[in-house]
Amino acid sequence: MDGMEISYVIDTFFTLFAMVLIILMVPGFAMLEAGLVRTKNVSTVLMVNTMIYAVASMAFLLYGYSLAFGDFGSESMSAWAAFLFQMAFVGKVVNIISGGVSERARVLPLALFTVIMASVLYPIIVNWTWGSNMLEGTLFELHMYDLAGSTVIHSTGGWALLAAILVIGARKGRYPKEGGVRVIPASNVPLVTLGAFLLWIGWFGFNGGSVGSIASKESANAVALTIMNTNTAGLAGAIIVGILMYLKYKKLDITMILNGALGGLVAITAGPDLYTIYEPILIGAIGGALVVFAVPFFDKLRIDDPVGALSVHLVNGIWGTLAVGIFAANGEDITFLNQLKGVIVVGGFAFISSLVILFIINKVFALRAAKDEEMQGLDVQECGLEAYPEFKRAF
Repeated sequence: MDGMEISYVIDTFFTLFAMVLIILMVPGFAMLEAGLVRTKNVSTVLMVNTMIYAVASMAFLLYGYSLAFGDFGSESMSAWAAFLFQMAFVGKVVNIISGGVSERARVLPLALFTVIMASVLYPIIVNWTWGSNMLEGTLFELHMYDLAGSTVIHSTGGWALLAAILVIGARKGRYPKEGGVRVIPASNVPLVTLGAFLLWIGWFGFNGGSVGSIASKESANAVALTIMNTNTAGLAGAIIVGILMYLKYKKLDITMILNGALGGLVAITAGPDLYTIYEPILIGAIGGALVVFAVPFFDKLRIDDPVGALSVHLVNGIWGTLAVGIFAANGEDITFLNQLKGVIVVGGFAFISSLVILFIINKVFALRAAKDEEMQGLDVQECGLEAYPEFKRAF
């Protein structure tokens, strides 16, 4: 076996291993969301996350990948490994949406939107940024640097979620007529913690695998630096949120601290391979702080997001992409204006297309559950199976 074959085998194995880590984010999202919603909706949340992985992956296999990248093919590793790695990403876009519309969205219309997102909308965005670039030579041609998808994945999912929330509205009783916000506490904090750490671990494959190779000393160092910077940003996000929550409330809210860590991880995703060991501390800390301020901001706008996905993924997807233009600008390929243009073009397309499609789906199939179904809990109507049947449901 010559050197080229050895490199091929190593990179194939590395990519498959990274893909497995990314798939760990499926139970990560499921556990996080299951812990944050009320017990009467847990089975539905788990089923939605399972179906998102299955439906989105199949749609991407049958059509989405070819739209994004063209034919299957890779010279540096197995083409099937390259496909599986990209397939692992696609479901994460819709996972971001599912958590934010939980407790009131019907499953089948959401599954229909998943097919459209995985086969058309997301692949178009990938084509513009990581693929063959259909926008090349046009006014909207993008030169944004986004290693693992602060914008391509996280902001795309966030913009689609914002569109979905605008279409279906808030949960019943979340924003009383007399004003204020009704607090709906997490039902299972251990599950939230487990889910957040599964996501954190999965991020090492998410970002590290995006380097693309580990078969040389140079690329191995790049992967290690990328994973270290990813972890550092998550640490900084958690720490700053803990400090801010204590200063503001004299309490340490574990759900907010975990979301702060996730915010830092989203923020670093655009360029973890570009920084020294220090910039991720600042980028992650700002990402965590943004979560603390974004959550009440969206509540003031009466935008009901049960899991804080807009604050974590949309806000920090934007911040992380712009941070590359601030901390890693080289005056040539990477500039702040190119990063900003990417945020605007991708965000505009993701939000407008999602809003139009969800509006049409809602008119035809009713995306939102009926009032009595929502009050009873979606588990009974959507699944016929309650996650905690021995518990008395709280309406």
